[in-house]
Amino acid sequence: MPFFRKNKVMNQKAVSEKRERTVQESVPVTGKKRLLSYQVANLQGIGSRERQEDSFSIANAFDVMEIKEKGLLFVVCDGMGGMKDGRLASETAVASIRDSFLAMDRKRDIAGQLKESIFLAADEVRNRLDGAGGSTVVAGIIFDERLYYASVGDSYLYLRRGNDLYRLNREQNLCHEKYLESIRSGNLNPREAEESQDAAALTQFLGMVGFCQVDCSVRPLPLREGDVLLACSDGVGAVLDEREIWNALNFSSTQAMCQQLEQGIFAHAKKNQDNYTALAVKCMF
Repeated sequence: MPFFRKNKVMNQKAVSEKRERTVQESVPVTGKKRLLSYQVANLQGIGSRERQEDSFSIANAFDVMEIKEKGLLFVVCDGMGGMKDGRLASETAVASIRDSFLAMDRKRDIAGQLKESIFLAADEVRNRLDGAGGSTVVAGIIFDERLYYASVGDSYLYLRRGNDLYRLNREQNLCHEKYLESIRSGNLNPREAEESQDAAALTQFLGMVGFCQVDCSVRPLPLREGDVLLACSDGVGAVLDEREIWNALNFSSTQAMCQQLEQGIFAHAKKNQDNYTALAVKCMF
């Protein structure tokens, strides 16, 4: 229940003096706004697979002024297993998105340009692999201390803010599509969506013929000191539950966060552990 404190009645002189003190105390001596900086770390492992098919990239992570002028990019792509050259697919997607980011006009709509870059990356993957390969993607741009993000497939994007953990994106798979169809038809307990044998099959991925949907932010998310972002492939997000992820993101450094995530993956000891990749970004002054 909210707690409200009743204000004391003050005379006009007291009010004027309080306003003057408040203004003086709230203005920094330098007159300059403090800028957020970002601590970044990555995690990557092959799991039980024969080769690594995940790719990732970070741009402008270590220079506050460069971030102020151009923004920070992070992107994780997971090459599709069972299709043609997943590694090439994920590398192609990452390179395309990074090139688009570097060429962006920062005076135009960042969210729209990020979405455009995802469609361009999808075309690049499809052309490079003749429609026989694919990749998921989760990407974020931090610009003007706000987050823009986009994803395709089943990679994950989390925000830990204070004591809460938020999943910012949604999975594009058959389970999710069937779930939405069930809800729209009036079935509010769509268990069959989860129990379907092909529930994890992706309905959208970069490189597919007919690709048409990007899950993306329409408005940027203002970031705060202490916020932690985690972008990861399903080798992390589908193995660790949200309590395990929250616990890992509670460590003081992003390097320690990544180490804890990896320890959690090892503890599960899945026989068919997928490649795993994660990028952790902590906002700080």
